[in-house]
Amino acid sequence: MAEEHINFRGQPRLPNFAVPRHYDIFLMPDLSACLFSGSVTITIDVLLPTRFLVLNAADLSIDAASICLTTTTITDSISLVLTEVVEEDEILVLQFDSDLPLGQSLLRIAFSGTLNDEMRGFYRSKYEYKGEEINMAVTQFESVDARRCFPCWDEPAFKAKFKITLEVPSELVALSNMPISEEKLNGDLKTVSYDESPLMSTYLVAIVTGHFDYIQGHTPDGVQVRVYTQVGKTDQGKFALDVALKSLNLYKDYFAVPYPLPKLDMVAIPDFADGAMENYGLVTYRELALLFDEQLSSAINRQDVAITVAHELAHQWFGNLVTMEWWTHLWLNEGFASWVSYLAVDAIFPEWKTWTQFLDETSSGMTLDALSESHPIEVEIKHANEVDAIFDSISYEKGASVIRMLHSYLGADCFQKALASYIKKYAYANAKTEDLWAVLEEESGEPVKDLMSSWTKQQGYPVIFVKMNSNKLHVCQEQFLSDGSSASGTWIVPLTLCCSSYENSKKLILTSKSDELDIDDLIINKKGKQETFWLKLNTNQTGFYRVKYDDELAAGLKYAIQADKLSLMDKIGIIDDASALCVACKVTLSSLLSLLDAYSMESDYTVLSRVVSVSLEIANMVDDATPDLSDKIKLFLIKLLKTPAEKLGWDVKEGESHLDTMLRAELLMALVRLGHINTVKEGIRRFHIFLNDRNSSVLPPDIRKVAYVAVMQKCTVSDKYGYESLLKIYREADQSQEKVRVLGSLTSCPDKSIVLDALNFLLTDEVRNQDAFHGLNVTNQGREAAWEWLKENWEYISKTWVSTSLISDFINSIVSLFASYEKIREIEEFFKNRVKPTFERALKQSLETVKTKEHWIEGVRSDESLAEVVSYLAGKA
Repeated sequence: MAEEHINFRGQPRLPNFAVPRHYDIFLMPDLSACLFSGSVTITIDVLLPTRFLVLNAADLSIDAASICLTTTTITDSISLVLTEVVEEDEILVLQFDSDLPLGQSLLRIAFSGTLNDEMRGFYRSKYEYKGEEINMAVTQFESVDARRCFPCWDEPAFKAKFKITLEVPSELVALSNMPISEEKLNGDLKTVSYDESPLMSTYLVAIVTGHFDYIQGHTPDGVQVRVYTQVGKTDQGKFALDVALKSLNLYKDYFAVPYPLPKLDMVAIPDFADGAMENYGLVTYRELALLFDEQLSSAINRQDVAITVAHELAHQWFGNLVTMEWWTHLWLNEGFASWVSYLAVDAIFPEWKTWTQFLDETSSGMTLDALSESHPIEVEIKHANEVDAIFDSISYEKGASVIRMLHSYLGADCFQKALASYIKKYAYANAKTEDLWAVLEEESGEPVKDLMSSWTKQQGYPVIFVKMNSNKLHVCQEQFLSDGSSASGTWIVPLTLCCSSYENSKKLILTSKSDELDIDDLIINKKGKQETFWLKLNTNQTGFYRVKYDDELAAGLKYAIQADKLSLMDKIGIIDDASALCVACKVTLSSLLSLLDAYSMESDYTVLSRVVSVSLEIANMVDDATPDLSDKIKLFLIKLLKTPAEKLGWDVKEGESHLDTMLRAELLMALVRLGHINTVKEGIRRFHIFLNDRNSSVLPPDIRKVAYVAVMQKCTVSDKYGYESLLKIYREADQSQEKVRVLGSLTSCPDKSIVLDALNFLLTDEVRNQDAFHGLNVTNQGREAAWEWLKENWEYISKTWVSTSLISDFINSIVSLFASYEKIREIEEFFKNRVKPTFERALKQSLETVKTKEHWIEGVRSDESLAEVVSYLAGKA
């Protein structure tokens, strides 16, 4: 009989001859023994004749004797003749003795499992309560881990209603997606039942039980919003609560649909693999992403909490109410939630210049998408074990960026109306990318599907080559790849440009490989004052493409930067494009350094933040490429950044802006990493004062990590005082943000023995598995030690983290440090028989990054004018 269902194996999706309509779930977690037991009664709808039911189950002990199928048409239960769990496909195959009657039946299954420590499925998280370390029980089901808690049709398209009942110790808080409908005490235990949920996918089901305090508020519509924290930490939830209340109100208006549930809980979880999870009505977060301490948290922490909360709450509409049909369309969830979160935060905190900062998202997406080992936004998923690998910068940052591009092209009002129509049309259902395009097309009258398919169905993006001939602009597109190679991609590109003023602007569509544009109507100041003419393509960086200008146009833009004629977004875009083109050897390093010099008078955070990133990338590369020029190049970069750093100083000024507070930290950190002696010395001086008096104001949270990294610059194996002092701070810290600051500093030491000590510390019980990746900030000086450490500890690392996306961080952080073909071969040899689907893509991308750096180094070594340009720039007053 087993042969009859062999065709269920190795399939990307479950068969659809029967679908779930309702789940009645009972769970009883044992927090001491780290076990759970339960049962599920599933109302199924048999749509086609079959003797089989195929659903998902993984890491569960199925009680075969308990399995029972009853129908309303047949009084006796139908006999089960075979039960098989196919472990490699995580499916449960049930074979019955006859065809199941069409229509509804009830399937009952009892099961048990382990509250694992893998931060997925139904798992345990350690926390301290009344001086004792104990467990809470938490779920994390996205993407394919509901099956580790209860047997189910664990795919987004199988939406159903859920009725959940928990049996837990009576003193614990027990939360689920819906409000409590009934609570019964039974000695030391209580049975908690919850209201039935609306239609939703299995990955959004959630349960949390443990000791918590909460604070709450209500939206104008009466929705109860709570932030749950560990006991005694509710003050740290106030900021997130405020953002949540404002975001819910904003989204209700933007989507023209009220929040669908009566309550929203947000819970800080001590052990959490991702940043947060948008479970319907019960959003879970790692503590770093939800809690904000007015005294101990930094400005960047505040901003991260705001964006994360806004992102997860956007999912309550885009993802939960309307859900992607299959993981191929994951970007519909993540790209839109990312884009909308910036919309919300910009409305709540306009002074943060959030949309300008959004260009960090675009840059991140472009960096990954410039690799041949990238993938399309819509990527075919052939097996459940491939899903986690696409929760990356393509689905999130590129997805959000192409949405911004479309929003700019269609206009804000049209776009908003179309989104509201889309949400209404597909509420409580599933949708594909094409469904969204159809609604946008209908609302706008524009050929949205044709335009956007070139951006979602093929990987990569173009670089637009621009040159001027009289008043004709010649544009040509080709696929941009960081290693400088060519590829055949062609896109339908919404071009925007302006000439010498933002009032002289134009929009058009590039539908072919190249075109010639007449811009007579835009030209001003072209005659007579050649040096004051400038032309900028991709106005305010709304398009997901790079631009390479001819020498004359590039010179005009350099003038426009120095004369402060450009918007912040365009200043960022020019240096970001030039940096990427330099890596691809399409622009020389001497040209890039000369362009950086044009930013010497810049004072804005958003622009200087990108200048810092480019400067540090150059500094890391030149040690390998041109060691003889390295010191001079770093001297120039230090001069570039020292002026705005000195203007801000080390100490917070009364009434200074949020962005200036963040800028101070970025500039000082860059100067420390570039080896600026006075900044390192001052960081160490302040560290010693802080070490003796933790309440001292000399080292506020925003610049604390600067001092920590400065201290590590001077640590050696014979003088480990700084390293040991930081470990002391880590062990005494009660706040995750402070612990992460320390972890992110320890491996920045140039001494290889200290780096090894720091890396080994990450594998101890003192560091939560969720936090280990923060300690992988190894420099070029420590990369060989880190690689040897990774190899020696790979068996443990892969066993501990392979079930989460965090395994990719170990590979990316260490492999990507190298810059030689020789090292590529060594790394490939090591991983030859060790690759798993969960990190295969990350490994290939990391190796391609190494190849790209080697190619860049070769290009830098052939830059004949570099020595002369560096001497000039370093010698400038």
